[in-house]
Amino acid sequence: MQESSMERNRGLMKDSVRKTVDFSRTDQNLGVAPPPIQKPYSPGAERIDLTPPDEFRSLPGVDLFFAIANRQSHRQFNNSSLTLEELSFLLWATQGIREPSNSGHARRTVPSAGARHALETYICVLNVKGLDKGLYRYLPLEHQLLVEYRDERAADKTARAAFRQDWMADAAVAFIWSAIPYRMEWRYGLAAHKAILLDAGHVCQNLYLACEVAKAGACAVAAYDQDLMDELVRVDGQEEFVIYLAALGKVS
Repeated sequence: MQESSMERNRGLMKDSVRKTVDFSRTDQNLGVAPPPIQKPYSPGAERIDLTPPDEFRSLPGVDLFFAIANRQSHRQFNNSSLTLEELSFLLWATQGIREPSNSGHARRTVPSAGARHALETYICVLNVKGLDKGLYRYLPLEHQLLVEYRDERAADKTARAAFRQDWMADAAVAFIWSAIPYRMEWRYGLAAHKAILLDAGHVCQNLYLACEVAKAGACAVAAYDQDLMDELVRVDGQEEFVIYLAALGKVS
């Protein structure tokens, strides 16, 4: 019987899992300095302060059981704007740093293998009070937003890059996560790639739960045009590329 492509791919996946990575040959064990835990930016770049975590005073408390029980995907949003405080909380909840380290890693609000955290968070702002439409990058070390570019057509461009999922254009913001594989490869070699995918799941689940505090709903998106989405966030598609995204907005 001829082997199907699905069976062949499953076989390749199993083989890759079985292979033992020679950790003695990773860059970490070869004495190479670790890559930065945050993508560098120009010192003169425009940055916007976010609400510090210890000042999330106006946000309502939400019972964890309630948040988990009510977690669901939403693709319909009302016209209400997110506040900057709400956005600050959502960014902190998904990639915020609790404790930085000089050894090339940081303890964040989400788990990551070896605290390597290979993801960068970009947001396409569509309806947030006090922010222009456009693309921004979250700077977890400074807890700030870096202005990448402003664009009144950001909603249409985001939906187009996601295979014309037009409901996304009605969102308040789209979270777009890119991966910088070398951050994880530095320590784990080829075993890094599975860990990066796990990281993306941790981050998006935190976003779903955190949305309950902002009376918002989110929907994760894995169907998108890789080239268009990489172009949207202006990454090279090789050393850094989009790996996952989620659109969210007010639902009550």
